[in-house]
Amino acid sequence: MNDWIILLPVLFPILAGACMPLLPFQSRKQREWYVGIITVLNALFMAIVMFLVRPEGTVTILNMTGKLSVSLQIDGLSCVFGSLISFLWPIAALYAFEYMAHEEDELAHKFTKEKAMKKTNNFFAFYTMTFGVTAGICFSANLMTLYLFYELLTFVTLPLVMYGMSRKVVKAGRKYVNYSVGGAAFAFIGFVFIWVFGDSLDFIYGGVLPQTLSDTQTICLQIAYVLAVFGFGVKAALFPVHAWLPTASIAPTPVTALLHAVAVVKAGAFSIIRITYYSFGADFLRGSFAQYIVMTAALITILFGSSMALKEQHLKRRLAYSTISNLSYIIFGASIMTQAGFAGSMTHLVAHGLIKIMLFYCAGAVLCKTGKEYVGELRGFAKIMPVTFVCFLIGSMALIGVPPLPGFLSKWNLAVAAAESGNTLAYVGIGVLLVSALLTAMYLFAVVLKAFFPAKNIPLALSEEKQDAGICMKIPLLILCIALFTLGLNAVSFVSVLEKIAAGLL
Repeated sequence: MNDWIILLPVLFPILAGACMPLLPFQSRKQREWYVGIITVLNALFMAIVMFLVRPEGTVTILNMTGKLSVSLQIDGLSCVFGSLISFLWPIAALYAFEYMAHEEDELAHKFTKEKAMKKTNNFFAFYTMTFGVTAGICFSANLMTLYLFYELLTFVTLPLVMYGMSRKVVKAGRKYVNYSVGGAAFAFIGFVFIWVFGDSLDFIYGGVLPQTLSDTQTICLQIAYVLAVFGFGVKAALFPVHAWLPTASIAPTPVTALLHAVAVVKAGAFSIIRITYYSFGADFLRGSFAQYIVMTAALITILFGSSMALKEQHLKRRLAYSTISNLSYIIFGASIMTQAGFAGSMTHLVAHGLIKIMLFYCAGAVLCKTGKEYVGELRGFAKIMPVTFVCFLIGSMALIGVPPLPGFLSKWNLAVAAAESGNTLAYVGIGVLLVSALLTAMYLFAVVLKAFFPAKNIPLALSEEKQDAGICMKIPLLILCIALFTLGLNAVSFVSVLEKIAAGLL
């Protein structure tokens, strides 16, 4: 009976968010207390389920027919992703309170105060529900359950992208849903092939494909794997199915941070890791054309995203292209198809989540407090927003890979895995990582240098009028800075846990 507690972190925020439009909130404070309590409680529920009363085996919620069932379980990979989202979601909610208050005030000028508050209430309702849906992806025990929650994630995040309902926002929302639904169709192909040829739809370390496959069946399954990777790769912004991500940066910063660092893009990368190591199996794929296609796509995406980020002058879109590049670090690690590659992929999944959400929060603080969106407008801003830009500097150093910050740890693990793999294309990947690190330094330090070392003094009026981020923004930034240093300084124990997961021991 205790095993059913695994449902709690999935259903609790979904039901709590669904009830929000029915609750008579009289003020922002009431809404914020409600969302904050729900979010913190659910983070605690996830921690309890993962580390204290972890269910043994699989919990089946609904058995439809044959292999098709909706089931949940917790393994080592679930704990990695679950720890990331349960740590970041309460921080994201706190940041969103201050940012969305500003957005609500802007909407009140276009509509009425009551209508603006209703729209923001709906925003936080879906924001809360997304927590539960992401937990469902994290705890999925089989491909059926993963696919169900993966599809649901598109539709609960769509209202977040379309907050405000301006023409540009609606266009961005349509693009997001078109790409996501199209990608899900390709992912479904992989689902069907595993259903037909696999011994089970369950996620089992090493894969579920039998040894007695004909050559034709092997080729068909490898093609299905490639299609499934590009299907799930839509949310992971894998080239050439990446274009929705920079467009979606028009959404409020709490949404873009959620999309680009935690829920959506990491769900895509997480799903690719799942099907690679727990459905098709690394041994089945290693050395095949499927491995080379996926690895090539990842390397192209790394270079493409970094190059576009260097070219882009809009700060949030620059960070969006950076996300495109860094997500494919995770996919590159997964495509090495060794235990070291698996561990490196998980390392970057965690490190990038912490780093990128902090960088987006810095960009959002600038936009919220000053209205500035472009890199060229940030000259001297470190003087008027010191906390924000010190945090941006730390995040930039982490993403570039400066030790002891975790960006160095993840890139080092990926490079070592590539060097040990014996795969020629993986050797090329080491060079790609180095070039990408150089481009990352160029597009992030361009912001840092303008902010800290302006060519000219900033106008006196600007320095008098503008202030740093508010307390609800500063606290998440400072917590994330501490988390980055803590993770970097405890690299040995952190990596040892990931290596055990990659070996199938946890």
